[in-house]
Amino acid sequence: MEQLISVIIVNYNGIQYLENCLNSLYTYLRDLSFEIIVVDNCSSDDSISFIKEKFPNVIIIENQTNLGFGKANNIGVSFAKGETILLLNNDTILLNNLKSAVEVLYSKNNIGIVSINMLNKEQQYISAVGKFPSPLKLLKISFLADKRKEFVHGKFNLSKTYEVDWVTGSFMLLRKKDYLDLHGFDKDYFMYVEDVDLCKRMHNIGKICIFIPSIDYIHFVGHNKTRNRNLMQGYQVYSSKHFSGVQKQFALLMISINILIKRIAKNI
Repeated sequence: MEQLISVIIVNYNGIQYLENCLNSLYTYLRDLSFEIIVVDNCSSDDSISFIKEKFPNVIIIENQTNLGFGKANNIGVSFAKGETILLLNNDTILLNNLKSAVEVLYSKNNIGIVSINMLNKEQQYISAVGKFPSPLKLLKISFLADKRKEFVHGKFNLSKTYEVDWVTGSFMLLRKKDYLDLHGFDKDYFMYVEDVDLCKRMHNIGKICIFIPSIDYIHFVGHNKTRNRNLMQGYQVYSSKHFSGVQKQFALLMISINILIKRIAKNI
């Protein structure tokens, strides 16, 4: 019997993206068994009524408050019936069939998370992977980028897959058992860096992240006013959890300097 894939989408006032996102799932998962679960974080737009009218087979979970990205995904996974989980942002559009991505996930027991090639709305390459933070690298977030030439320029051998430290939470394909064994996303993160943390904990149990460059999706990446603050707070949480002693203090100092530099640059 074919395994069921449970797609978890966290939504907050994302009605402008939902139709394209959901239509792409029905198009590119048509050769697979799947269910779609939308976890709504108390949207004030018409997201819920829109889904009920246009996509009646989608399961909707309505939170009474905005619980953030990680907690909402954890709730979605708790309702999932599938052995395979796809965590997908609401502002995405799949461009290719995902059957081969599922095959890669199950090709080796030590593969924990699979992700695919991210494009912006102009369908230009955006790096969606990175290196695990070290205390010094937290001085500047760009230091966390994967510096391999393929990832810098987006020019890949499409017949290959690539092992990476972490992948973005906008597309994560993984086994439900692994997700539950790790207790999902850490609830101490509200938004940003919970994906890096999950990949790090996956790494700690001997599992790796795999990037597939031959499968694409569009992500309408947004940068709201609170993004940088939430990102820095996320790395503060990460540092407190994954470093200790002098390393922890040094990491927090680097983040503080990072924040200070940004404030000075903003006022110049």
